[in-house]
Amino acid sequence: MEVTAKATRIRVSPRKARLVVDMVRGKKVLDAIELMKFVPNRAATDVEKLLRSVAANAENNYDLDPDQLWIKAIYADDAPQMRRFKPKSRGRVGKILRRSTHITVIAEERESA
Repeated sequence: MEVTAKATRIRVSPRKARLVVDMVRGKKVLDAIELMKFVPNRAATDVEKLLRSVAANAENNYDLDPDQLWIKAIYADDAPQMRRFKPKSRGRVGKILRRSTHITVIAEERESA
Protein backbone atom coordinates (compact mmCIF):
# COMPACT_ATOMS: atom_id res chain seq x y z
CA MET A 1 0.00 0.00 0.00
CA GLU A 2 1.25 3.47 -0.84
CA VAL A 3 1.35 6.32 1.65
CA THR A 4 1.92 9.93 0.56
CA ALA A 5 2.87 13.20 2.18
CA LYS A 6 3.34 16.63 0.61
CA ALA A 7 4.97 19.86 1.70
CA THR A 8 4.12 22.90 -0.37
CA ARG A 9 5.75 26.29 -0.89
CA ILE A 10 8.97 25.50 0.95
CA ARG A 11 11.29 28.50 0.69
CA VAL A 12 14.24 26.62 -0.82
CA SER A 13 15.08 26.58 -4.49
CA PRO A 14 14.05 23.35 -6.25
CA ARG A 15 17.56 22.78 -7.54
CA LYS A 16 19.00 22.76 -4.00
CA ALA A 17 16.12 20.65 -2.68
CA ARG A 18 16.71 18.02 -5.37
CA LEU A 19 20.26 17.50 -4.08
CA VAL A 20 18.84 16.45 -0.71
CA VAL A 21 15.93 14.48 -2.16
CA ASP A 22 18.25 12.42 -4.37
CA MET A 23 20.16 11.20 -1.30
CA VAL A 24 17.17 9.40 0.24
CA ARG A 25 15.42 7.99 -2.84
CA GLY A 26 15.00 4.21 -2.51
CA LYS A 27 16.01 4.01 1.16
CA LYS A 28 14.04 2.91 4.21
CA VAL A 29 12.08 5.80 5.72
CA LEU A 30 13.62 5.47 9.20
CA ASP A 31 17.15 5.29 7.74
CA ALA A 32 16.44 8.38 5.65
CA ILE A 33 15.25 10.29 8.75
CA GLU A 34 18.52 9.43 10.51
CA LEU A 35 20.52 10.51 7.45
CA MET A 36 18.81 13.91 7.31
CA LYS A 37 20.10 14.78 10.80
CA PHE A 38 23.65 14.97 9.43
CA VAL A 39 23.01 16.82 6.15
CA PRO A 40 23.98 20.50 6.46
CA ASN A 41 21.57 21.75 3.75
CA ARG A 42 18.62 23.94 4.71
CA ALA A 43 16.25 21.70 2.78
CA ALA A 44 17.23 18.69 4.93
CA THR A 45 15.10 19.85 7.87
CA ASP A 46 12.02 20.13 5.65
CA VAL A 47 12.65 16.72 4.08
CA GLU A 48 13.10 15.20 7.55
CA LYS A 49 9.76 16.65 8.68
CA LEU A 50 8.12 15.27 5.56
CA LEU A 51 9.59 11.81 6.14
CA ARG A 52 8.33 11.86 9.72
CA SER A 53 4.91 12.85 8.37
CA VAL A 54 4.78 9.96 5.92
CA ALA A 55 5.73 7.53 8.72
CA ALA A 56 3.00 8.97 10.97
CA ASN A 57 0.45 8.81 8.13
CA ALA A 58 1.26 5.15 7.58
CA GLU A 59 0.96 4.31 11.26
CA ASN A 60 -2.16 6.31 12.11
CA ASN A 61 -4.19 6.23 8.90
CA TYR A 62 -3.32 2.85 7.40
CA ASP A 63 -2.15 0.76 10.41
CA LEU A 64 1.20 0.04 8.74
CA ASP A 65 4.50 -0.51 10.53
CA PRO A 66 6.91 2.42 9.89
CA ASP A 67 9.85 -0.02 10.12
CA GLN A 68 8.67 -1.69 6.92
CA LEU A 69 8.30 1.55 4.89
CA TRP A 70 10.53 2.24 1.90
CA ILE A 71 10.63 5.41 -0.18
CA LYS A 72 9.13 4.51 -3.54
CA ALA A 73 9.26 8.02 -5.02
CA ILE A 74 10.32 11.42 -3.78
CA TYR A 75 10.55 14.55 -5.89
CA ALA A 76 10.88 18.31 -5.62
CA ASP A 77 8.89 20.41 -8.07
CA ASP A 78 8.76 24.13 -8.79
CA ALA A 79 6.33 26.21 -6.76
CA PRO A 80 5.21 29.80 -7.34
CA GLN A 81 8.02 32.32 -7.30
CA MET A 82 8.05 35.64 -5.52
CA ARG A 83 9.23 38.32 -7.89
CA ARG A 84 11.17 41.23 -6.45
CA PHE A 85 13.33 43.91 -7.95
CA LYS A 86 16.48 45.71 -6.98
CA PRO A 87 17.08 49.23 -8.23
CA LYS A 88 20.20 49.58 -10.36
CA SER A 89 22.08 52.55 -11.68
CA ARG A 90 20.65 54.90 -14.33
CA GLY A 91 17.06 54.02 -13.46
CA ARG A 92 17.33 50.37 -14.45
CA VAL A 93 15.93 47.42 -12.54
CA GLY A 94 17.52 44.10 -11.58
CA LYS A 95 15.11 41.17 -11.32
CA ILE A 96 15.18 38.95 -8.21
CA LEU A 97 13.34 35.61 -8.16
CA ARG A 98 12.70 34.05 -4.76
CA ARG A 99 12.07 30.44 -5.64
CA SER A 100 10.07 27.90 -3.64
CA THR A 101 9.44 24.18 -3.85
CA HIS A 102 6.73 21.53 -3.53
CA ILE A 103 8.15 18.25 -2.16
CA THR A 104 6.21 14.97 -2.42
CA VAL A 105 7.05 11.61 -0.81
CA ILE A 106 5.44 8.30 -1.75
CA ALA A 107 6.32 5.37 0.50
CA GLU A 108 5.30 1.74 0.27
CA GLU A 109 5.38 -1.18 2.68
CA ARG A 110 7.97 -3.86 1.88
CA GLU A 111 9.39 -6.75 3.84
CA SER A 112 12.98 -6.27 4.99
CA ALA A 113 15.42 -8.50 3.16
